[in-house]
Amino acid sequence: MKITSEIGKLKTVLVHRPGKELENLTPDLLEKLLFDDIPFLKVAQREHDFFVKMMRDEGIEVLYLTDLLTEALKAHPEVYDHFINSFIEESKIKSKTIKTALFQFFKNLDTHEMILKMIEGVRTHEINIPKKLSIMDMLEDEYPFYTDPIPNLIFQRDPFSTIGSGVCIGKMSTLARQRETLFSEYIINYHPRFKAWNPPHYYSRNDRYSIEGGDVLVLSDEVIAAGISNRTDPRAIEHLAEKIFDSKESFKTILAFNIPKSRAFMHLDTVFTQVDYDIFTIHPGIEDKLTVFEIQRKNGSFDVSKVVDNLDVILMKYLKRPIKLIRCGGKDLITATREQWNDGANTLCVSPGKVIVYDRNQVTNDLLRNAGVTVLEINSCELSRGRGGPRCMTMPLEREDIK
Repeated sequence: MKITSEIGKLKTVLVHRPGKELENLTPDLLEKLLFDDIPFLKVAQREHDFFVKMMRDEGIEVLYLTDLLTEALKAHPEVYDHFINSFIEESKIKSKTIKTALFQFFKNLDTHEMILKMIEGVRTHEINIPKKLSIMDMLEDEYPFYTDPIPNLIFQRDPFSTIGSGVCIGKMSTLARQRETLFSEYIINYHPRFKAWNPPHYYSRNDRYSIEGGDVLVLSDEVIAAGISNRTDPRAIEHLAEKIFDSKESFKTILAFNIPKSRAFMHLDTVFTQVDYDIFTIHPGIEDKLTVFEIQRKNGSFDVSKVVDNLDVILMKYLKRPIKLIRCGGKDLITATREQWNDGANTLCVSPGKVIVYDRNQVTNDLLRNAGVTVLEINSCELSRGRGGPRCMTMPLEREDIK
């Protein structure tokens, strides 16, 4: 497994097919679980299946998170109980009675069924606890779930990142997403495929500061872009830089982009993605002057310098070629705002100059075609309600190197 660019021909990718966790969303839980709307599951699954088929038609190996985690636990039965207990502890349940009942509930399920139930969420009526022994036991029953659903798992880009030959397992910034990286950790550490790979870990879910995969873009075998965002702390980026520069990787520079801290600029990849050697889609809000911190390797450590310049100038300096920026939604402010809301700038590059995008972003897609980019459109009536595009929904594990 190896990732040294955003555009090299995609060979292997990890996804999660949306499941019943979406049907456990309610208006009262949307803010807590980081959703703005409730997707219609049947249609969302159909759209996701089409997305997966499109990638497979491009010769890409598509792996499902639930399959890999099932195989990892079956390959290492000695960690099974610890995995269940860790999941329960990270679900923030305070009642010992309910913790014990939940453990037995999960333990009685088939492994794959257990994983799906963990993602779906466990409602209070699903577990029979005949005798409540404490106030805490009774208080837990006032909330509809013993363990919350994990609807954001569809966005596989965020829990971890493949960087060079290693991985950065994220520390998620919100409680709603923290359990996601538990799944990633067990897959990477215990699945036979990844155990043989034995990738170096450049960041851990137990490290101090938050960092999420949507803020990490591998621009070349020498340059990484990282977003200082609502979800990623600059101190996490410095820690990541120190670990990478101390490794045998070829990376020489990490560009830390200071992006606005708002819902519209959630991650770096919602405002900025690469579609070809010299072409990027961008949110119009980052087209002008940007503050970027250049972190460069120096004797096993790093130096940091602050740069304020236009995005194309910064990219041209490090990619060593003229850069073309395509504004999401074009020049019209209303169109740009609408298509940005629907992740028009969040593209998945499957090979240089060929991208998968949402079909609803018609203006941006036409601009890409006019720039010579091959555009593959997927349906987006329901998937787009989660506020994440094709890049957000995929975790590339291997790309061919580019020249």
